[in-house]
Amino acid sequence: MDINLLKKLIKLVEQSEVTEFSVQEGDLKVKISKNSKGSAHVNLQPSFDFQSALASQQIAPKPVGETPSVPAKEAKSNLHEIKSPIVGTFYRAPAPDADPYIQVGDVVSSGSVLCIVEAMKLMNEIESDVSGKVVKILVENATPVEYNQPLFLIETV
Repeated sequence: MDINLLKKLIKLVEQSEVTEFSVQEGDLKVKISKNSKGSAHVNLQPSFDFQSALASQQIAPKPVGETPSVPAKEAKSNLHEIKSPIVGTFYRAPAPDADPYIQVGDVVSSGSVLCIVEAMKLMNEIESDVSGKVVKILVENATPVEYNQPLFLIETV
């Protein structure tokens, strides 16, 4: 990102009523936020998109804080949510060229590995805590997940 463009963006944020602005260009993410006195603070974060580096697919990012909602017809009492125990990046397979751990319709038992959540370069296997049939996968591959965010719906037997 050009330093002159960055300076212009900072000046625009300082002179406007906008309190926070973020933009991503390539592997650089810039967040400009303004405190109550009107001066801007810049946070530069290099980001690495594991999925686009290893495959040609581009997945549109979801807005931060958005969690998938469960449709009313799927809110049956025999559906169990598997939630993320940590903040990280969700992966359906152990490697980019490997098959996913599970698919919709698969039957899993308690202790079966469902996915991986990468946090701080550590790959954490997420296991099922119930036996049943996978009804829905609620998260796209290679997307960030929050703590306690629902990942899967499993119909218990």
